[in-house]
Amino acid sequence: MDLDAVRTFVAVVDTGQFQQAAAALSVTQQAVSRRVATLEKELGVRLLTRTARGARLTVDGQAFLPHARDLLQAEERAAASVRPGRRALRVDVVGRRFGPAGLLRDFHRAHPGAELDIVTHYDADSAIAAVRSGTIDATIRALTLPVRQLPDGIEAVRVLDEPVQLLVGPAHEFADAGTVAPGRLAGRRIWMPDMAPGTEWAVYYSDLAAAFGFTIDSGGPSFGTEPLLDAMAESPALTTFIGERTRFVWPADRGLRRIALHDPVPVYPHSLIWRSDSPHPTLAAFRAHLDLSRAAHHPGTGVWLPDWAR
Repeated sequence: MDLDAVRTFVAVVDTGQFQQAAAALSVTQQAVSRRVATLEKELGVRLLTRTARGARLTVDGQAFLPHARDLLQAEERAAASVRPGRRALRVDVVGRRFGPAGLLRDFHRAHPGAELDIVTHYDADSAIAAVRSGTIDATIRALTLPVRQLPDGIEAVRVLDEPVQLLVGPAHEFADAGTVAPGRLAGRRIWMPDMAPGTEWAVYYSDLAAAFGFTIDSGGPSFGTEPLLDAMAESPALTTFIGERTRFVWPADRGLRRIALHDPVPVYPHSLIWRSDSPHPTLAAFRAHLDLSRAAHHPGTGVWLPDWAR
């Protein structure tokens, strides 16, 4: 349906005259008459009749009027959904409980009026493809390739170096340790059932394992977070990695412990990746926020990073 014709019909109803509707729409009176006639022909009914005092709704016009207003309101909502400054900023993160989601929570606390739409793609490759196609505005991911190898028009900057910690149960030998050096993990098995080959986190933890001589065990089915935490709590031998800013809450009777790694501190490098031609004002505000907060999220010296992140 021609929405200009619908808008013209509503303008005639609201002003009461074809001439005044033409003035309100900045078109000629002939154009108003032509649009209304086209709409009536499309619908197969007469909507308005001319009188000495202007225009009057027919019975069919009265029935059509509320739907015509709904159509114009729907048009406005549709346009507003993508209008710069009105559409929510759509950002991908690896998971809603992990460090990158925390960056978005921090930003929203500082900018409570900002509209955010958080999504989760499977891995960095699919997230970068979504940024490139425009289905998302940005992603926060570990970038395992040089920035210069990103597709044209895609930019990236490191925004968070997140310390990696051990997660152990109450019977584990490290349970009461304040910190553990990564070298003490040599020869051990670290259980990470969610580590799918080819993902950016698999690349990172494989490099970490090679650097310090331990083994990543990705075997066994992954039933989600709760069964993983239950298994950790009940085992004196199992251990896994967890980001310092990961938000997991478990019952106190599980007795799970986060153990900091030091000398050196392995950090997971998160980068913000976006289209250089993005006009979204909230993206600009988010980038400015990350620039200001980056020092607070950088552990400084004495860290370990894979070669591709240095």
